[in-house]
Amino acid sequence: MANHHGDFIWYELLTSDADAAARFYGAVTGWQTRAAQGTDRDYRIFGSRGEDVGGLMALPADAARAGMRPTWLGYVAVDNVDATADEIVRAGGTEHMQPTDIPGIGRFAMLADPQGVPFYVMRGVSDGTSTAFDQSQFGHCHWNELATSDPTAALAFYQARFGWEKGDAMPMGEMGEYRFLQHRGQTIGAVMKRMPEGPPPAWMFYFGTEDIDAAAKAVPGNGGTIHYGPAEVPGGVFIIVASDPQGALFGLVGPRKS
Repeated sequence: MANHHGDFIWYELLTSDADAAARFYGAVTGWQTRAAQGTDRDYRIFGSRGEDVGGLMALPADAARAGMRPTWLGYVAVDNVDATADEIVRAGGTEHMQPTDIPGIGRFAMLADPQGVPFYVMRGVSDGTSTAFDQSQFGHCHWNELATSDPTAALAFYQARFGWEKGDAMPMGEMGEYRFLQHRGQTIGAVMKRMPEGPPPAWMFYFGTEDIDAAAKAVPGNGGTIHYGPAEVPGGVFIIVASDPQGALFGLVGPRKS
């Protein structure tokens, strides 16, 4: 695996209606959807300009019964899945899915940090490099944002597990600060305190779009909901925070063309 320990390497949508979700994201982001090969699950791959950027599958019935709602989850590359999973549990995290092999793909586990935010860790079997996170390409993830109940504890947790570093911070008044995350010299996202009336602690992922205003029309035009934006952020680009028709939160980021 050419990716480094601590890299975001994949994004996965767990949803209550895979067919409808595929249509929605195709209309909003331009992603193509195809069936994954070599698995007996109905797992689908989102692609952008011939490159794989994420996955899509039905929310498992047991997870839905336990109260899990449609959501996007991120995969973080690690050198050793079993050792990382053990370390996360010892640090106060939770193991939701024990380390498991996917033949021909790699070994992975689903965990949660001490504040209850779920994510995957994975070690791939190939030497290929994932470009699912690539800030230079539209259709790929450009930003990984954690809204959590305890930013200080969360930062310490992820720093110790994945080697992420604290970058600069922007003040947010009573909300505290918006603290940038750096990994191997690149700013990959940020950590912030969750809004008191907002969703539970979670990671949210912002995908690059060529035209934020066109995306802002496409979201509600295809049954989604915009919760914030378009709003300008540093760098001269604009963001949208939205939910798809099944309720999964996601973000879009890109330029304004008009």
